[in-house]
Amino acid sequence: QAQLVESGGGLVQPGGSLRLSCAASGLVLNYYSIGWFRQAPGKEREGVSYISKNGETTTYADDVKGRFTISRDNAKNTAYLQMDRLKPEDTGVYYCAAAPWITSIQALVAVDLYDYWGQGIQVTVSA
Repeated sequence: QAQLVESGGGLVQPGGSLRLSCAASGLVLNYYSIGWFRQAPGKEREGVSYISKNGETTTYADDVKGRFTISRDNAKNTAYLQMDRLKPEDTGVYYCAAAPWITSIQALVAVDLYDYWGQGIQVTVSA
């Protein structure tokens, strides 16, 4: 059974860092682009970042540019989201998702193009 599992979330102070991992099993991540999404309490899920199958193309939401870095290690079947200089407004449940066919323009909005989703992991930024 194919699945994505996020890890690395938790509680961090403003200005701190976290590194989220998205480990895939039952599917070969090479064949999928990866998106990271988040959902804050009372808000809709929003796209945070995207990375293409070969890692050459990345996309970021405007409010995380320069603070978050997406990467992947296809040999380990894992994708990552390095989050630095975290702010309270980054708080939410973070999800990774895998899409077989999606463009960088679609990646942060076309959630229906993602075939697999992780269960989500809580990130809380608070003093």
